Amino acid sequence: MAMRKHTGRAAAIAAALAFLYAGAAPLAGARTWTADNGNGTFTNPLFYDEFSDPDMIKVGDWFYLTGTTMHAMPGLPVLRSKDLVNWEFLSYASDKLDFGPAYRLEDGKNIYGRGIWAPSLRYRDGTFYIFSNVNGRATQIYSTTDPKGPWTHREMKRGLHDLSVLFDDDGKAYVVWGHQDMHIAQLEADLTDIVPGTEKVLFAKTDGMGEGAHFYKIGGKYYILSANYAGGFRMPAARAGKVYGPYEVNQAISRDEAFGMSSGHALKNKAPPFEIAPPDPAKSAGPLHQGGIILTPAGEWWGFSMMDFSAVGRLLALSPVTWKDGWPYFGLPGNLGRTPRTWVKPKTAAPQPVAVPYERSDDFSAAALKPVWQWNHVPVDGMWSLRERPGFLRLHTLPAASFWEARNSLTQRAVGPMSAPTVTLDAAGLKDGDVAGLGLLNLPYATLGVEKTAAGLTLTLYDQATGKASRVDVGAARIWLRADCDFLTEQARFSYSLDGKSFTPIGAAFTMVYQLTTFQGVRYALFAYNRKGGKGGYADFDSVDVHEPHPRGLMRPIPFGQRILLASYKATGGLRAAGGQLGRGAPSPFAVRDMGLGRVALQSGADYLGVAADGRAGLQPGPAAAAHSFQWIETPTGELALMSLVTHRFLRIDARTGAITADSPGPAPGGGDGVRFTWTAAVPDLNDKGTP
Repeated sequence: MAMRKHTGRAAAIAAALAFLYAGAAPLAGARTWTADNGNGTFTNPLFYDEFSDPDMIKVGDWFYLTGTTMHAMPGLPVLRSKDLVNWEFLSYASDKLDFGPAYRLEDGKNIYGRGIWAPSLRYRDGTFYIFSNVNGRATQIYSTTDPKGPWTHREMKRGLHDLSVLFDDDGKAYVVWGHQDMHIAQLEADLTDIVPGTEKVLFAKTDGMGEGAHFYKIGGKYYILSANYAGGFRMPAARAGKVYGPYEVNQAISRDEAFGMSSGHALKNKAPPFEIAPPDPAKSAGPLHQGGIILTPAGEWWGFSMMDFSAVGRLLALSPVTWKDGWPYFGLPGNLGRTPRTWVKPKTAAPQPVAVPYERSDDFSAAALKPVWQWNHVPVDGMWSLRERPGFLRLHTLPAASFWEARNSLTQRAVGPMSAPTVTLDAAGLKDGDVAGLGLLNLPYATLGVEKTAAGLTLTLYDQATGKASRVDVGAARIWLRADCDFLTEQARFSYSLDGKSFTPIGAAFTMVYQLTTFQGVRYALFAYNRKGGKGGYADFDSVDVHEPHPRGLMRPIPFGQRILLASYKATGGLRAAGGQLGRGAPSPFAVRDMGLGRVALQSGADYLGVAADGRAGLQPGPAAAAHSFQWIETPTGELALMSLVTHRFLRIDARTGAITADSPGPAPGGGDGVRFTWTAAVPDLNDKGTP
């Protein structure tokens, strides 16, 4: 990003509240989340901002990806990658979607939680297609010969819920769709309707296929992957030798994988006064579901799916796929159905550079908005500008009763696990009744805005959940606004500065919640509107800087070459090696040896922590080998989990017996299963000769 203009900017970036900025140690050059760990491995999620209802195809040397965007516009982002880990942005297939006042936030109407969702991305004979649902409308079709755009838009003659299209080998096109009961039909040649008489119900509700179909033909067989939340989020699959079946169903090719993340706060009602239920540490976040599979040029199968994570939204994950008995299980041999949070990247013919689809910070010096930005509903084009004051985003105020109804709010997806947007605002152009600033668009929402009244300028923090406002009179029109957002605790704290250097907290912590009204995670929003219903002024936004203290898959680097103590999380004791035996007790030092690809061997004296084929763990003589190798994986909340390369299961300490085995499928929510560890550097004893 071209940095310019203001001496206060560098200080604004450097300054921060302690809970986000103290102790942050991102890898060199990392400014925003990337799944690529730089050592041949990746860590889920692929993006730490919302990317829901994913669909993916391969065309030539490239993989292409799109997903749901609901009421945000432009919509349907199209990304591409050569390694499934590093992605670049190409285009939005839908510039805007306008089917009446609700799409424009007019007449008290809105399309929050509606709009564009559950797209099916396909390719045939030189043309890319995206079929997407829109509430209350027929299915939309977007097509192009160049995924960089432009895209052509037309509408089908009917709506097909959570559809997936298959272009078969014989030139015919089929579509599968439905919620709980699932239908199939052949499509007309122009793809706008189904061929009369070809529709059939494939699955009843009792068959457990759910919704979110992904339709494939692999090795002469037809496969349908889907999502089902009845009885717990999971991914069923069905297969048949003929397109119309009969199909047999596998109830779970992926199940229970939330990487140990617990569920977050829950919204009990949809209107004020809001009641927010606290998190249940023992309850899992929404596990991986709704996705598909794809084959790489190297012959590897990979799965993609999403999970309901926290107030940051629904996140996209990449999974190695293991075929067994003709079924594509997400996961590794010995641990089918479960996805390692960190694993080896897909093989490619040549190494791929680290890439991210979006640059989140913006100084508004470009001629067009960066693709990270999306409007909240259809924008009023004549009421915003990047040209009226070069180097600034100008938002002219339009009448609105509240931030929820405000038009021309410019948003971007919040990014986890923690991030802090700092907005530089010039409020000199505001008129009586205007308010402008930084918002956390969600339900409930929070806004930190500058209000103009006859008495002057007032800074107000408004928490919609509590209905409370905190106000401070400000004597300057230029002000810095910040929201420190922690999506692991779902708490946000606001602060402001009059010089860009020293920030002052304002108000109480705001609780962020994922809910199904917007059907999105939190979005950072720049807003300006007039509360009095008349013609207002304008707000000039100079810059937005998004700081991320943890932009990669490890909050702490792997301590290669060091001696560490491994303590059991939420339990007494830890890993202890004594007298040639491994057991639970006061932790003893292990030297961390680098086994490549983010893997470690743990050495005690001349021995190594090893795992037998049945999962039993103990000390084994060196030299270090595969039996002594563990994938070093952090849970989303930062604890250590060690996955054995022998069993593809996780090391655990049995709280009752103290037995140590590598037999756990993965960290459970709450952390009481003995799988998580904390580690500290070991203090060398006085007799240490330099060997462990």
